[in-house]
Amino acid sequence: MMSHARIAAALGQTVEATDFAGIGARERGKVRDSYKREGRRLIVATDRISAFDCVLGTVPFKGQVLTQLAAFWFERTRGVAPNHLVEVPDPAVMLVSECEQLPVEFVVRGYITGVTKTSAWYNYARGVRNLCGNRLPDGLRKNQKLDRPIITPTTKLEKHDRNVSRDEAVAEGLLDGDTFDEAAAICLKLYDFGVKHAATRGLIFVDTKYELGRLNGRLVVTDEINTPDSSRYWFADTYRARFAAGEEQRKLDKEYVREWLADQGFRGDGPPPPLTDEVRVEAARRYIGAYELITGREFAVSDEPPLARMERALARFRR
Repeated sequence: MMSHARIAAALGQTVEATDFAGIGARERGKVRDSYKREGRRLIVATDRISAFDCVLGTVPFKGQVLTQLAAFWFERTRGVAPNHLVEVPDPAVMLVSECEQLPVEFVVRGYITGVTKTSAWYNYARGVRNLCGNRLPDGLRKNQKLDRPIITPTTKLEKHDRNVSRDEAVAEGLLDGDTFDEAAAICLKLYDFGVKHAATRGLIFVDTKYELGRLNGRLVVTDEINTPDSSRYWFADTYRARFAAGEEQRKLDKEYVREWLADQGFRGDGPPPPLTDEVRVEAARRYIGAYELITGREFAVSDEPPLARMERALARFRR
């Protein structure tokens, strides 16, 4: 694991934004800058971090972790579902095929947990027993394993994510029923694959979000896959004891930042509190730890400034 001092030293060298010339039309998302040209897209994972639909600042090495971990999963799940990855020209950049994105994100949940307004536990604790068409029994406790994984879709193109059921998605014209069902089946298979791999690494793959699009008429997995931004991971060895005691689980994902914000009284309304350096370093440590545990590889970084490194790697895509 990278040392606290090495992470802290990188606080002033994070990538907040990019503006590379000559590689395509730039689009800026919450945490990614992408450059689109002729059926291809270069996706640059910056070090920006978001929660509760707000961009909060930056976390050292976060973009590299997300890119390398997404690439790891994309390569290993090609036999489960096709995806948009073409190559990884830089540790924080993916070249992907341009797809027609579905306007719905598919959240697969194996446990009931979460602090955001779309999360299962947030809604359940407020009396919701029909979550996106999934009937939930009374008496569940936070962090309890569900009898089976469920899918709770959310809207993608709105300012704030909104839970929708299959019937609502179809009625609103977001997706037709056949497309929804095909996408849902793909996501459940991907989640099952992730659960089994995580178990071999001493982790519980709690829940995750998948995005899909159409490429040459078929559904493919896009964006990112099974990263600490889109997923929750818990340590398996202490799950039962902590659950029995009503304690929070040991986490290896972005939930640490969400919970810190919630403790400050922020859940998406008004201006977010600034992240302290301590929180930024601890978040980076957890992102790096997630990469190393999930992949079984050491997380290696270069001493070259990240923007200069990207500029050099992307030169071959210029016109």
